[in-house]
Amino acid sequence: QVQLVESGGGLVQPGGSLRLSCAASGRFFSINVMGWYRQAPGKQRDLVAAITSGGNTNYADSVKGRFTISRDNAKNTVYLQMNSLKPEDTAVYYCVAHGREDPLWRDRDYWGQGTQVTVSS
Repeated sequence: QVQLVESGGGLVQPGGSLRLSCAASGRFFSINVMGWYRQAPGKQRDLVAAITSGGNTNYADSVKGRFTISRDNAKNTVYLQMNSLKPEDTAVYYCVAHGREDPLWRDRDYWGQGTQVTVSS
């Protein structure tokens, strides 16, 4: 059974840092893109950052220069280093992997359960 497990969330003061991790377990045939979304209360789920298997990255404008996404393809793990955190970064952060379990299947999105990040003094 394919599963994404996130870790690293928590409470941090403004200006602080956190590092999120997400490990994809199970029998993936391929994972093309891994990324992070976030959802604040009463708001839609938005893309934070994404990275391809080749290392190309994409960031939301609101996090450029503060967040860094990286990936270990051998471990099917993606990381999100978050620096200079602001209260508006408070949200549940969800990991996503876009890939397939079987070579004959189409790619689909696999989601983690989410991890809470709270930025507050």
